[in-house]
Amino acid sequence: MRVAVVSMDTVETRDAPATRRTRRVARGLVDRGHEVHWLCAKWWGGHIGQFEHDGIEYHAVTEGPSRGSFRSKLPFRLRSVDPDVVHAVSVPPGHATTAKTAATVLRTPVVVDWWERDPDRGTDRQYRKAATRADRVLAPSETVRTAVREHGADGVNTRVIPESVDFDLVRSADTDDRFDVVWARTLDDAANVGEFLLALAELRDRDWAAAVVGDGPARDDAERTAADLRIDDRVEFLGDLPEEELVPVLKGSHAFAQTATYEPFATELLWALACGCVGIVEYQAGSSAHELVEGLDRGRLVTSPQELADEIVACGSMPEWETNEGFAGFDHDEVLDEWVECYEAVVDDYGWL
Repeated sequence: MRVAVVSMDTVETRDAPATRRTRRVARGLVDRGHEVHWLCAKWWGGHIGQFEHDGIEYHAVTEGPSRGSFRSKLPFRLRSVDPDVVHAVSVPPGHATTAKTAATVLRTPVVVDWWERDPDRGTDRQYRKAATRADRVLAPSETVRTAVREHGADGVNTRVIPESVDFDLVRSADTDDRFDVVWARTLDDAANVGEFLLALAELRDRDWAAAVVGDGPARDDAERTAADLRIDDRVEFLGDLPEEELVPVLKGSHAFAQTATYEPFATELLWALACGCVGIVEYQAGSSAHELVEGLDRGRLVTSPQELADEIVACGSMPEWETNEGFAGFDHDEVLDEWVECYEAVVDDYGWL
């Protein structure tokens, strides 16, 4: 199958969860023998207009990120690739709409992967067009799928395909048992790590060690908060960790706390649950994290730092696990099957119509 990825951004020009998700899917498709062409803004040096990297053929639609120019030149590049299916990202939304217009002429279906709606990169009207014109809209969680439907997408044409983890790594990694409880995420305005630190402060008279994994603009404030709460001697800020280093930390910890106010998909929480942690999620209206722990024996929902502290204590009576096979279905290969199935189904449906 020849897949055309339409995303002006790549990890090299905009390193974000959405672009990392797209790259992982593209690499997985290549590993299975599919042909992947990524139509993007140029991110490599030299004068060549195409560049192969990790099996993916990158096509420079524009010399650099430029929403208007990218949109005007996209149909010509798409026509030259002549794909079986188009995989377009939802941001900027105008690019997904343009991809659909061009693909209609080519009689090619368009699947839109909707990670989020960025108001700085598109209007409500543009997002509505992207949601309603695509042949399928995929979302990482039910929370995001609901948002897509609120933009007018047909419920029949929307589907959840979650994020994934390397379950072989989870099974084979060593165990780092320095910490009892872990918090992990990018430390930005939505991190809300202060709730986690407040919960730990409630347990100041107990014996525990905690880790905060991640980096970002809110890290300095978080470290000051830990010092102000007089728990900085027991909270270690580890910074960003590659998966090979994060997994041992999670396997050796008993609980994982999730407090972010915004999360299309709580990937770090998924890793923690796969590593056997008890997942304690502070419910937030803008986060999908609760979806991973609802109805789960080793999952808890809370609404305040005090409740979070209480659950950290309560989960101490639960057995310690290093792997939770119940999450094997989130393995990279298992989830990639869902992507391929979706592509094949939309191609079959399009041909029938």
